[in-house]
Amino acid sequence: MSHQPLRIAFMGTPDFSVPILAALIDAGYEIAGVYCQPPRAAGRGQKIRLSPVHEYAEQAGLEVRTPVNLKTEDALNEFSALNLDVAVVAAYGLILPEPILEAPRLGCINVHASLLPRWRGAAPIQRAIMAGDSETGVTIMQMDKDLDTGPMLISEKINITNATTGGSLRDELAALGARLIVDAMVKLTAGGLTPTPQPDEGITYAEKIDKSEFRIDWLKPAKVLDRQIRAFSPWPGSWFTFGKDRIKIVAVTVIDKEGEAGVILDDQLTVSCGNGALRIERLQRAGKGAMDRADFLRGNDLPAGTRLAPGPAS
Repeated sequence: MSHQPLRIAFMGTPDFSVPILAALIDAGYEIAGVYCQPPRAAGRGQKIRLSPVHEYAEQAGLEVRTPVNLKTEDALNEFSALNLDVAVVAAYGLILPEPILEAPRLGCINVHASLLPRWRGAAPIQRAIMAGDSETGVTIMQMDKDLDTGPMLISEKINITNATTGGSLRDELAALGARLIVDAMVKLTAGGLTPTPQPDEGITYAEKIDKSEFRIDWLKPAKVLDRQIRAFSPWPGSWFTFGKDRIKIVAVTVIDKEGEAGVILDDQLTVSCGNGALRIERLQRAGKGAMDRADFLRGNDLPAGTRLAPGPAS
């Protein structure tokens, strides 16, 4: 029995979403339109930049729409006129109002980067690492009007190790999401997806990351700071101040040493924390490339006993 290929709208914005859109295109699905957040000013020159999905979709010859919100009559009419079977949503970044959720014949399906109901919300990748979770994964879910509360269709786990960074986990989860969404579309076409309600136990929220969380507070335990540094690596990075400079930490090793928090304990850039210590392996000055500790120390005098400020409170 042959099935008509589904007519899909894709809704996503950042790097995470690109492999998912690519997988749908490669699988031969008809992408009726791509929605992403409007281009924004970025970088030092504040040049207007297209989002990663916008750029990729244009290169693939797809029509891109970037409404500021989806609540206007025009936005809803445009969306309804696409005559969709389904919308696939992956880190889009806008709330979908109910009329949008109900417009496609089979509704809207979300690729969410956690094992729901753990880490509903904006920053599941970073929050899972920061919390010290040993595993996370991807949940494909049917969307409803609330935040990440809809029934689950497919999920798969992956491990978080002591070497996992925000960047490496994002790439792993995006690849997993790409595989699972194609699987979901095949099953959806054949009528073989059974929605499972999310459990009431184990619900957590991945709050949006605040800029203040990038600053290193040496009073925190070394293990907590290690997780913070990995969660924000390679971007936007965790930092401390030395003199007037803001220095980004790229990689560290947790060391079993104690001392006064924020004080360098040896000539290997081992900094004492609230509990334990961190040896800084790679770091980066503003406007410079990342470098290993030995190269950094050749040009910067940071001997044992140096006290590092936790950073301005702002």
